[in-house]
Amino acid sequence: MPAYEVVVDVLLKPEILDPAGQAVVNALPALGLPPVEGLRIGKHVQISLEADDETAALEQATKMAEVLLANPVIEDFRVRLG
Repeated sequence: MPAYEVVVDVLLKPEILDPAGQAVVNALPALGLPPVEGLRIGKHVQISLEADDETAALEQATKMAEVLLANPVIEDFRVRLG
């Protein structure tokens, strides 16, 4: 069975406040960097797994995200081959 690299990106839903992101937005000008309109901080998860094909690898990673990696109440996620 071949190995696949899959990436899961998890971000807070747009309607959920992101205090860590807001702290970075507020700190940028104080560090002499240009201000930004918005910034969100999330999780980037890299997974190596064995699967029959790319579709099966993406399905496995999606199940992992739904069950463990993301909180569906407050977070959205995107799964892609890495």
